[in-house]
Amino acid sequence: MKFGSCCIIVFSRYPKPGETKTRLIPSLGANGASRLQEQLTLHTLAKIQQFQQATGCDAELRFHGGTMDQMRAIFGKSVAYHPQQGSCLGEKLATAIESCFARGYERLIVIGADCPEIGSSHFTSAFESLSNNDVVIGPAMDGGYYLLGLKRPHAQLFRGIDWGGPLVFRQTAAIAKRLGLRVKSLDQLPDVDYPEDLIHCRRLGQAFDSVLPKIRKHTVSVIIPTLNEAAQIEKAIRPLLAYQNIEIIVADGGSSDRTAEIAEQTGATVVRSRPGRGTQMNAGAAVSSGEILLFLHADTRLPEGFPDTALNAVREGIGAAAFRLRIDGTSFGLRLVEFAVALRSKWLQRPYGDQGLAVRAEGFFRIGGFRNWPLMEDYEIANRLKTIGRISLLEQSSTTSSRRWDHLGTARTVLFNQLCVCAFRLGIPPAKLSTWYRRHTSPPKEADAVVTD
Repeated sequence: MKFGSCCIIVFSRYPKPGETKTRLIPSLGANGASRLQEQLTLHTLAKIQQFQQATGCDAELRFHGGTMDQMRAIFGKSVAYHPQQGSCLGEKLATAIESCFARGYERLIVIGADCPEIGSSHFTSAFESLSNNDVVIGPAMDGGYYLLGLKRPHAQLFRGIDWGGPLVFRQTAAIAKRLGLRVKSLDQLPDVDYPEDLIHCRRLGQAFDSVLPKIRKHTVSVIIPTLNEAAQIEKAIRPLLAYQNIEIIVADGGSSDRTAEIAEQTGATVVRSRPGRGTQMNAGAAVSSGEILLFLHADTRLPEGFPDTALNAVREGIGAAAFRLRIDGTSFGLRLVEFAVALRSKWLQRPYGDQGLAVRAEGFFRIGGFRNWPLMEDYEIANRLKTIGRISLLEQSSTTSSRRWDHLGTARTVLFNQLCVCAFRLGIPPAKLSTWYRRHTSPPKEADAVVTD
């Protein structure tokens, strides 16, 4: 397959520790973050080389930091190297594109080096789409774009853009529309900027084994998302320390109290991420090494012998498993809640986060983990987990605090929960639901409440 005179421009950086992938340093350290930058670039260049062999397309790497000799020493000689030129990303992109077209190319695409799932099919779609369109854009999940395709330079596309923000794709598409350009959008893909994004690298398995942890057989990683849980976190961690082959990861979303400090002193690994339960659990899972991932709320206590139970339950054909819910209050209303949760979990295969959700790591990464949502992330993932196997309800019970029900009242709490579910199914965004839910239901010191029944 040939596309005429075409070129792929890759934007990347010299992987110097402390100066690249800085938002990942809290999770990987400065050296780990730079090694990830290196591996992402190597992974991207390998995909480009496969495409080059099939199409004869040219490629060049526009780099920031380091020298050409340093870049060649790490990334080889399969592409041409040029330092980035310009004071901001928009200027750098415009300069690179104008330079390529000045050399006679008829079509080109620009990509970053931090989209691990990009491949030949995306390059092919982009170049093919340029036959009938002026601009091709590959939107990223964070609101930016991972690919931009053109058949002539349009410097206006790079002016007035809030680079690094969530509106880059929308702003670029709007400018193209104002210019009267025909725009084609490709499939949305994730890129890797924050700790939670690392699960997309884990999804590719061995490609990033040199940077991220390898899965250890017969090991359970207990992942606890926290936000201002200083009063609860030690109580959550201490019972887990009695077991072997257990990895304890606390994914903290920016606590203003001593949650993270207490967790580290107690013996857990602490990962710091942006707030939001789905975001935090993804960040914790991304640096885990367990064969089984067990997601646990800070106010939930697991039953005795839970590691063997989880390892035995999540076997071939079982997508995930959850414990029965036990609430530590004494009212009859809470017993009704437990009964309803058991029915929902067994017959609808829809457990919620406060039951303790166990899933095989390989399957979790394969489906892309949780959505990075502050609410409804456990409701949504159940539907995707069912595509890889049944969600089993275990006979043992986890015990969770009654603080949410005590604060609002059992009936009112259940009502709010069901209203959230209905609103979500009607299309209300989780971020908007979370704001509404917390305003009306969050007990004191619980800034990131989740929907539970």
